[in-house]
Amino acid sequence: MTCDIVGVEIRELKQFEDDRGWLLELFRSDELAEEFHPAMSYVSMTLPGVTRGPHEHVDQTDCFCFVGPSTFRLYLWDNRCDSETYRVKAVLECGETNPTMVIVPKGVVHAYRNVGDVKGIVYNAPNRLYRGEGKKDRVDEIRHEEDADSGFVVDD
Repeated sequence: MTCDIVGVEIRELKQFEDDRGWLLELFRSDELAEEFHPAMSYVSMTLPGVTRGPHEHVDQTDCFCFVGPSTFRLYLWDNRCDSETYRVKAVLECGETNPTMVIVPKGVVHAYRNVGDVKGIVYNAPNRLYRGEGKKDRVDEIRHEEDADSGFVVDD
């Protein structure tokens, strides 16, 4: 799987199975550029048919891991005016049948929709703390969900 947006990294996640179940290595610090090293992590559950986003970050880079148990459609738009791929859109399918790690740099608008028929889990390890140290800062998000004229439309 590839993406035409500069700075977006996509890595297939390898699942190792045995008679006990499976193990999936999400990331290793020796395989991530230092500027992408996580400052925190969280897991979210998204119901079938539900979309999260679109939004973007000013300073934060996200490190999403889509591992299942559902399938997600990830939408990306380059909103960095100084980027050679400015306004390029990419759509990827990730999740249970295609475990994937996607690094979404600051300035890249992103959204994902659970297109499967079961609850889906997404892991994120961003390189910035949510609301900063002690949760005292403003949230680093520019939300486009409510702006029908933004051009960042999640379609099927």
